[in-house]
Amino acid sequence: MRRIGNVFWLMGKELRVLWRDLVLLLLVVYSFGPGMYIESSGAGGSGTINNTAVTFVDEDRSSLSRALQTALFPPMFLPPNEARPDEVERMLDWGETTFVVVVPAGFEADVRAGRTPTLQVNIDATKTMQASVGTGYLTAILTAEVQRFAARTDLAASPLLDLVVRRAYNPAGNNVWLSAISGLLNQLSMLTIVLTGAALIREREHGTIEHLMVMPISAVEIALAKISANALVIFVAFVFSLFVVVQGALDIPFAGSETLLMAGTLIYLFAAASIGILLGIVARTMAQLALLIMLVIMPIMILSGGMTPIESQPIWLQPITFLLPSRHYMEFAQAITYRGADFAIVWSSFLWTFLLGALFLGVSLILFRRSVSGG
Repeated sequence: MRRIGNVFWLMGKELRVLWRDLVLLLLVVYSFGPGMYIESSGAGGSGTINNTAVTFVDEDRSSLSRALQTALFPPMFLPPNEARPDEVERMLDWGETTFVVVVPAGFEADVRAGRTPTLQVNIDATKTMQASVGTGYLTAILTAEVQRFAARTDLAASPLLDLVVRRAYNPAGNNVWLSAISGLLNQLSMLTIVLTGAALIREREHGTIEHLMVMPISAVEIALAKISANALVIFVAFVFSLFVVVQGALDIPFAGSETLLMAGTLIYLFAAASIGILLGIVARTMAQLALLIMLVIMPIMILSGGMTPIESQPIWLQPITFLLPSRHYMEFAQAITYRGADFAIVWSSFLWTFLLGALFLGVSLILFRRSVSGG
């Protein structure tokens, strides 16, 4: 009981210190609030586009030229605007539009006559993602519209194979659904490691770590208090982000149990905080901690399976990802959120996350005792 009381007393001290650190609190609030929303809603980025501006210079003024404009619609494209030929260069220079489609005079007549007319597309290539991905979408849409018009029907040809595609768990193929859980993992990893590592470095820089060690408190109690206090703050922010941002603002459906996901998140917070403690022991200053975090956070994010599927990573690298708690968190989080998996399916990922967290904590305690005894 005395050990538990010591942990709670140290937790209270950590929470009071964190409450006075306005910058860290604002970082937590922003990361799980507006930052989470911006990261997820703008993640159409990989392989698709959102709200791309297109301008038409319509010199034909025909039914076909109007049909080309109405073929572009949200969410990929904004409703097209029209401009005069002398306005094109200015609009591209000032970033007012990404694509300018010039429909020449006599375009519809050429199509009706069976000739091969030409459409000019001017692109602002400084907007790299929209320019590269959007060109393919824009070309395909305009070409299909011209072909339908030339064939006088929406069924230009009867395909030899009628391929029916059914998407499981994400029928619309919405990348925002996938990026939301990946974004939560990124925020959990970064802030938990930063807060716990900074808490330990702060003790060392202020000279209070020696005061704690001469008290009737063990290294395990100090580590558990720092893990519990910082994990508690991050967990509260996570719950807010899950219900308000993910399910509320982003309107992402939740197939499984929120309670089960929150239980798994607590286990992952333990693992991430243990990594933070380890980095806080290895680093001697805040500057060293910042450099170590840069080296650790990126592999945690990239190799978790959120940015790139594990199966798409190099064969030799895939077994190494088993040593990352983030991989196991991404596995059970996606399974619970999108597939409605229950504990009987995800228990092994829960167990691996906890065991890796315990391993990192054990190594941290060994190094912690050595660093303190070494002066």
